[in-house]
Amino acid sequence: MKAVFITEHGGPEVLRYGDLPDPVAAPGELLVDVHAASINGADWKVRIGGNYGPLKFPHVLGRDFSGVVRGLGAGVGDFKVGDAVFAVCDTGQEGAYAERIAIKAAIAAPKPDNLSHAEAAAMALTGLTALVGVEDTLKLKAGERILIQGGAGGVAAFAIQLAKHIGAEVITTARQENHDYVRSLGADEIVDYTVEDIARRGPFCDAAFDTVGGAATAQSFAVLKPGGRAAFIAAGAKAPPAPRPDVQSLRPAVGRDRPHLLRIADLHEKGAVRPPEIRTYRLADAVAAHRVSEGRHFRGKLVFQVR
Repeated sequence: MKAVFITEHGGPEVLRYGDLPDPVAAPGELLVDVHAASINGADWKVRIGGNYGPLKFPHVLGRDFSGVVRGLGAGVGDFKVGDAVFAVCDTGQEGAYAERIAIKAAIAAPKPDNLSHAEAAAMALTGLTALVGVEDTLKLKAGERILIQGGAGGVAAFAIQLAKHIGAEVITTARQENHDYVRSLGADEIVDYTVEDIARRGPFCDAAFDTVGGAATAQSFAVLKPGGRAAFIAAGAKAPPAPRPDVQSLRPAVGRDRPHLLRIADLHEKGAVRPPEIRTYRLADAVAAHRVSEGRHFRGKLVFQVR
């Protein structure tokens, strides 16, 4: 099969496009023909040698995808060959930048018919992360005010729509050129972070969801009212220490399971969320795709159109 892999850590130039052996479905697994694979910030962090554990080279990157079941491992009875599925790889597993992947059947879900493979891949890990961050961790409630940092990104775009569906008031940060986009997602107020430091407003939010990290971390704490809580997905494996005793600092535990993927499908079916803006690449263009991803200033999601 064709795949994008690394044999060493480094810049985008270490990405290789070539042939690797097909994976084999173990008991309880699906063998899937990948049609689309999402590109995530974690991918280039793994590539450069971030703190993601030792790798066995060659290592195929990629954490979420959409495709069609090609084969079944022993004991799999809830899918059949030919079923369209989407999934996020199990914790510690990667391999979606390839024409085929083997994955636990228990953490895959049927792809909704009204989503293309590219759309389903774009909503898999982003939707899962937003659901765990906003619903499970922050436990956002109707009538609350939330700051969502980095509104034009994939996770934040889903989070904005989810927060509005819950009934919250949403403030988000975005560059001026992305204001129309995040407004179309439902944001009530948009702050251009290149012009205004939102921390100067002081405490006015019940919750904050930081998908950016860096300077946004301190800002997320600064806007919290007493008793507020902030969730962080870009500040490392642990939540950053809270600078005040009257607020909570939380790190969402983004596991892998089918129920959250079914929740994504249900929210889309209800019209509560829509796929992000998508820019597609071929697997052979992985170097160019990673340069854009690592630059971080893009809108929506980058997706490999594998088939």
